[in-house]
Amino acid sequence: MKIYIPKNKKIVSKKQSVDIISNFEISIFKDYNSGKIPYPIHLSKGNEIQLTKIFRYISKKDWVCSSWRNHAHALLHGFDPIKLKKQIFNGKSMYSASNKNNFLSSSIAGGIIPIALGLALALKKRREKSKVWVFLGDMTSMMGVFFEAYNYSRNFKLPVEFVIEDNGKSVYSDTKKTWGLKKYNYPKDVFYYQYKLGYPHHGTGKWVSF
Repeated sequence: MKIYIPKNKKIVSKKQSVDIISNFEISIFKDYNSGKIPYPIHLSKGNEIQLTKIFRYISKKDWVCSSWRNHAHALLHGFDPIKLKKQIFNGKSMYSASNKNNFLSSSIAGGIIPIALGLALALKKRREKSKVWVFLGDMTSMMGVFFEAYNYSRNFKLPVEFVIEDNGKSVYSDTKKTWGLKKYNYPKDVFYYQYKLGYPHHGTGKWVSF
């Protein structure tokens, strides 16, 4: 599937195995189906290769800001799998976080974007060299909060990178049809990739009684 890396971006980390993501998500899939997780989950599958490529540009000192589908981002940024699973079992799958690993997420569509922007502003004022990386879906990228945050970040030269993850869907609706688009026209300094989600939007596709 298509992946776009802006020009003049430097690789700063070693490539990680896709197994880090797939093995973890399979275990959560099984735990959910067995009734051990009585909370919403949003699993990742089909974007492992793209993410391992993008995370080569992300330093461990950088901050990663994600959405409700955040397990893969958390793991690739050094989140301890045991601690992440504990958060999921406690109902925090959609907003897992770790200050130790510079990782934040939000279950609100577009909600993480202004948080990431404020974090980037703080880093600039403190004259720190780290960046903020904010991951958002294709439908979220059509929201006003993305365009406003992008323009603000570029006008004030904030250390933030935007990564758009395009699975073509907003829940189960086709994103381009919803907006009447034939193609996206994103700024050239935004990371972008396409993938086909291998799991349902939420859950596992199985009706589970808790």
